[in-house]
Amino acid sequence: MNFRISGAAAAVLLSLAAAGAQANTTLTVAVFPKLDQEIKDALPAWKKLHPDVDIKVSSLAIADHHNAMTTALATSSDLPDVMAVEVGFIGRFASGGGLEDLSKAPYNAGQYKSQFIRYTFAQATTQDGVIVGMPADIGPGTLFYRKDILDKAGVTEADLNKSWDSYLAAGQKIKKATGAYLMASSRDIEDIYIRADLKEGDGVYFDKAGNPVVTSARFVNAFKLAKKARDLGLDAKITPWSNEWAESFKRGTVSTQMMGAWLGGHLSSWIAPDTKGLWRAANLPNNAYASFGGTFYAIPAKATQKPMSWEFIKFLTTRQDTQLASFRSIDAFPALVAAQNDSFFAEPVSFLGDEKARLIWRDAAAHIPSIQRSKYDQVAEEAVHSALDKVVDDNVDIQTALQEAQDQIAHRVRR
Repeated sequence: MNFRISGAAAAVLLSLAAAGAQANTTLTVAVFPKLDQEIKDALPAWKKLHPDVDIKVSSLAIADHHNAMTTALATSSDLPDVMAVEVGFIGRFASGGGLEDLSKAPYNAGQYKSQFIRYTFAQATTQDGVIVGMPADIGPGTLFYRKDILDKAGVTEADLNKSWDSYLAAGQKIKKATGAYLMASSRDIEDIYIRADLKEGDGVYFDKAGNPVVTSARFVNAFKLAKKARDLGLDAKITPWSNEWAESFKRGTVSTQMMGAWLGGHLSSWIAPDTKGLWRAANLPNNAYASFGGTFYAIPAKATQKPMSWEFIKFLTTRQDTQLASFRSIDAFPALVAAQNDSFFAEPVSFLGDEKARLIWRDAAAHIPSIQRSKYDQVAEEAVHSALDKVVDDNVDIQTALQEAQDQIAHRVRR
């Protein structure tokens, strides 16, 4: 039987088809690697909940991403619906006023605070109570080390993390016995030390009144340790995240690296996958605890699809299954406490010689205090790194170098 459709009916059908084709909403999510993989893995579960909402992911290298987001917020152009913010940049974005205040209705993000590891919300909350991002993952500071190199040198894990002096003494034994350096850069020990054992409410570079504190004993001691490491020939003088840095781990020319727990995922997936089974993880020296890295998801204040953007952020951050899937996929250590209580944490990590490293990181995360962030943190970090270079490379006096850094920071803050 043949049916003929009138021109008017055909027009109606075409109109309905076009409307159906346009029914889906698309959220643009701006991230940096490997968060793009995290979101890709989460999309099947998201589409089951929201089949009419598509996700378009835009990913740039971490520095390029944050520069692009700074420009987008300043110009209100090319704004994503959701943006990832690494914790080192959170202070700058929080003070800029370009992000939605998630503490207010309809978000009321504060209701979720007790569900997350306690220090995370403080990092994304301004002094006047504005919440600019939801925590997704964290970076408990840890000491990765090559067990095969330590064994050759007759050095134990306890020798590494008993104290800072013991760590350097172990490095001397390792260097003498194997030729391997203790650390890639003297900056490694400085970066961890200044973050270790901060008190509740402290800032890394600024006090509660916003004054720089880089001439304090904490920085002096960090510089002394870094200078001692250089004078003893224990650092390879390699720039972090350079090709040479990655090669040092592949070839075993560097024996330890202090960083966030997430480094384990980078080592196993792309930096040095062939070294599987040779690495171990331990607590930082001197029973220190430090936060090193972490991610938040935020909504630009001038974004146009805020309700659905908030649903997607909650999907990524407040669901145990999503957080665990991300940890399994890209080693993004979950900020959600419920995810940390999963039995997965007690499973051995094959890359780390079947060590139950996740339990070490979970315990470390529970000891990390809530610290304040400043929009000038990156300015201060650059000044401190420059000062350290002068000390270790040019033998500039520590107090002199730190005072110059403090003056530079104070000048930038006053401008």
